[in-house]
Amino acid sequence: MHTQAVLQKWGNSIALRLSGNLKTIPHFAAGDTVDIEITERGLFIQKATVHPLSEVDLLCGLTAYTAHADEQIVPIGRELEG
Repeated sequence: MHTQAVLQKWGNSIALRLSGNLKTIPHFAAGDTVDIEITERGLFIQKATVHPLSEVDLLCGLTAYTAHADEQIVPIGRELEG
C-alpha cells in the first residue's frame, strides 16, 4: 500500500495522523507501540517487537535482599483453603 499523509502541528510537536484507509492496517491499533527508524531516506515505522523474557532474564540481579526473603508471610482468613 502506498499513500501520502501530511505532518501536522500537535501542541509543541509534529504528528503524523493515520486516518481513512490507513486505520485498517493489519495488526495495528490505537495505543500500539511502534519502532521508528530514521534514515537519510526518511522514516520507517513498524510494530514494536516484543522480546519474551526468559526465567534467567527475570531473575537476573535478584538477591535474598531484593527478593525480601527475610520477610515471613502469615496467611490470613481463608487464603490457604483450596
